[in-house]
Amino acid sequence: MLALLPYLMALAAGAMVFVIVEEVIPESQAEGNGDLATFGVMTGFALMMALDVALG
Repeated sequence: MLALLPYLMALAAGAMVFVIVEEVIPESQAEGNGDLATFGVMTGFALMMALDVALG
């Protein structure tokens, strides 16, 4: 179970970011662009984390 812990924590963090974007930031949901805004934030966050790991 110890080997799975980092992956499960990453899954939990991703779920929390999704909830924050979907529920707490109402400006991103304006004019029917909710799904596109959520996808943009999640993609940007994943890209930022990948670059952080890749570039050290």
